[in-house]
Amino acid sequence: MTIDMWITLAILIVAIILFVTEQWRVDVVALGVVVILMVTGILSVEEAIAGFSSSAVLLIAALFIVGGAVFQTGLALSLAQQIIRIAGTSETRLLVLLMITVAVLSGFVSDTGTVAVIMPAVIGLASSLRIAPSKLLLPVAFASLLGGASTLIGTPPNIIVSETLQEAGLEPFGFFSFTVMGVILTLIGIAYMIFMQRFLPEHISSDYDDSITTPVELLDAYRVQDQIYRLRVQSRSSLKGKMIKDTKIGQRHHIDILEISRPAPARTLAAIGDAELVVQSKRNVPIHPRPDTVLEHNDVLIVRASSQDVATASAKLKLSIQPRKPNEEDALISQEVGVAEIVIPPRSSLIGKTIEQLRFGTQYRLTVLGIKRPGAKFDVLKDVSLQFGDSLLVQGEWKDIFELRKRQHDFVIIGGTQEIQSHLLNFDKAPMTLLILAGMLVMMIGGWLPTTTVAMLAALLVVVTGCLSMDDAYNAIDWKSIVLIAGMLPMSTAMVKVGLVELAATVFTDTLGMFGPAVMMGGLFLLTSIFTQVLSNTATTVIIAPLALITAQSLGIDPRAFLMAVAIAASMAFATPVASPVNTLVMGAGQYRFADYAKIGIPMIILAFITVMIVLPIIFPF
Repeated sequence: MTIDMWITLAILIVAIILFVTEQWRVDVVALGVVVILMVTGILSVEEAIAGFSSSAVLLIAALFIVGGAVFQTGLALSLAQQIIRIAGTSETRLLVLLMITVAVLSGFVSDTGTVAVIMPAVIGLASSLRIAPSKLLLPVAFASLLGGASTLIGTPPNIIVSETLQEAGLEPFGFFSFTVMGVILTLIGIAYMIFMQRFLPEHISSDYDDSITTPVELLDAYRVQDQIYRLRVQSRSSLKGKMIKDTKIGQRHHIDILEISRPAPARTLAAIGDAELVVQSKRNVPIHPRPDTVLEHNDVLIVRASSQDVATASAKLKLSIQPRKPNEEDALISQEVGVAEIVIPPRSSLIGKTIEQLRFGTQYRLTVLGIKRPGAKFDVLKDVSLQFGDSLLVQGEWKDIFELRKRQHDFVIIGGTQEIQSHLLNFDKAPMTLLILAGMLVMMIGGWLPTTTVAMLAALLVVVTGCLSMDDAYNAIDWKSIVLIAGMLPMSTAMVKVGLVELAATVFTDTLGMFGPAVMMGGLFLLTSIFTQVLSNTATTVIIAPLALITAQSLGIDPRAFLMAVAIAASMAFATPVASPVNTLVMGAGQYRFADYAKIGIPMIILAFITVMIVLPIIFPF
């Protein structure tokens, strides 16, 4: 091996270690790869930054925008709800229809977004049928991965292997090239889940109530009412006349102000000379607190705090403790403000940080009312280091809660979604979004324009027609994934340039070549499926796709079977909760354990392996 090979291999190994350990964000690691490849001279500047202008990267970014419009206009929600309504009361029929619905949606839009939209409905249906959500949520997650593998645009690995073919001067995959294989795998997955129904975990935990769907029920589940107090600002209070941010009441006294109830201003009915006839309303005006909100005499602060902190603060700050009202949650939930439950996904930038370090209230304009983690109980929230799978109850204005939906790489909303949808989803634009989506698919299938061109045109149209604002379009893009792909594509280039891929292909061929191309394809599938359980499917595909191409070319056979095997294997992320965001998304609501994924997922991977070994050589003869 040459020195350039050793350097490139070392960069690759370090990147993989950092991806697995997640000590650094994956996009930071990918950018580091680009910089180091330039600094070491392995790649020129033009070669190293070529990933950021790759048609695959631009296609995926455009699809994120179109998918954002599908979700934000409520189109995905409406389609899912219409299909779910016909499920009836049969558990098996519900399982089948859910898997079909999710698989179809995931073939055209984000699998994570699809599961996030449909999960609250699944939990509600499970509650009405008196079955554990764990009987349905894992099949839904698996169906999203299988459905994504069924079309060219369903998942990034499919796009990457198609791009690999095109760069090699070969005909890329068409829109439905993956469909035969994907549909067969989806049908096998549905049949497998029907057979495994009795073996699916039935987890019912006291920490999670299956019937929780509304904000009031969320408050009950997190026992927030026990920590809600009413404090009146007295005339001698040091808070009077100060902005909330200047009082530092949260830092000094661990008190979160959730709402302010302020006496309505007096109204003058008549004036005779210096005398005025005024009317003072008995009803107070609700005010949602902002950092610059100035506190006034007789303001009633609805706060979240411990009884001890309330007692201490009331004495020091001259606040009088008011009696609690029977329906205290009315102050926390209204047309303008509410609560929602969110889950921390596996590669969230919040992992390892505390609420205080994140300055959660300042950055997101929301208050964390509670944190749930299986087997743990937290009284002081600000010092809790967040972990993936943690559930957080947040309170604030609906529009600020809705903003979290645009940051699906950091948060996924699972509770209180119906209120968010009714307040903020742009249902009026759903027909236009459907028309644009249908037009995009027809043009892609017809092949009248390059796929990237069609996707970018559709992305432009959803913005121009008002289905999505430009700011929302930027927020819809998972920039972490985009940077990851753009940063790792040069690694693929470097591996080919220094001869590392050719060397690996030679070793691979010498080892398995004597057994024939079918065995080599099986080896590539198994290698990819193992990697994708601990790495992102995107990074795995970028690394292994060139190896599949060179190996097939060295054997003098059509590389499409090998590359499709790699793409499909990259989507078979079933065996661990961190293998895919959708696995982590359902983990908390289904109360799944690590072993549940392995027990149900490994046999599914084996079934997929057998299916690929039988069907792919028929579709693409060697």
